[in-house]
Amino acid sequence: MPSFNIEPDRQAVDRRTLLRGSMAAAAVPALPVAGETGKRPAGLPPVVAGIPIPQTKLARDSAAFAREAFPEVFFNHCMRTYVFGCLLADRQGVRYDRELAFVASALHDLGMLQKYATPAQPFEVDGADAAQRFLTGKGVSASRIDVVWDAIALHTNGGVARRKRPEIALVSAGSGLDFAGFNYELIPPSTMRDVLSHFPRSGFKQMALGDLLRHLNEKPAAYVLHPFSEVGRRRIPNFPIPAPDDILMNAPFAE
Repeated sequence: MPSFNIEPDRQAVDRRTLLRGSMAAAAVPALPVAGETGKRPAGLPPVVAGIPIPQTKLARDSAAFAREAFPEVFFNHCMRTYVFGCLLADRQGVRYDRELAFVASALHDLGMLQKYATPAQPFEVDGADAAQRFLTGKGVSASRIDVVWDAIALHTNGGVARRKRPEIALVSAGSGLDFAGFNYELIPPSTMRDVLSHFPRSGFKQMALGDLLRHLNEKPAAYVLHPFSEVGRRRIPNFPIPAPDDILMNAPFAE
């Protein structure tokens, strides 16, 4: 049974995208990347938009680790991922482990950082592996680490994440709302203002796009059959990764 019954309204996202006229392919030069430093936000509030911020030692350690690893723009994205995911889960009465949801949200984009990127894996797997190493060092049990690993590795695959444990679905739903606006309309305007006042976006779109393009340029083969490969085909001249239909038609079979 799915953890979340909410399906992302992709048609609404497509309509907004078309209205903004942003479908035209274009390279985006000189964008900031997540590896750059920036001003770090102050200590976390105990509650944001009615959502408690966990105060366990593991949650505090994870927030401190994320705060040190990320520039402010990406740290705030990770915090919004947690709050948005909780808001979507709570409105459905979904029960979940708040500490695990927070830890996975806080660490879910580690793979975007150059420090944790490997030459051949997509950023979701790199991030999951980095989180696993961090949590192992904190003495977290293997079963809880597995939940965090899956939440991070699957956060861009909502169709799968929604069928997994609620903490896994929550990270996918929260990051999808913040990245693409999925289910934006389900968040009351006053609640949205509260979230953004605590964790401002501060140029998140441009930084995320710049970092995504860096990954695609540096290790394109890691994104074969990955949804982000379409960004490379649209925005990077002579992007070397073929489309899925090209891969299918060139498979080494007679028919």
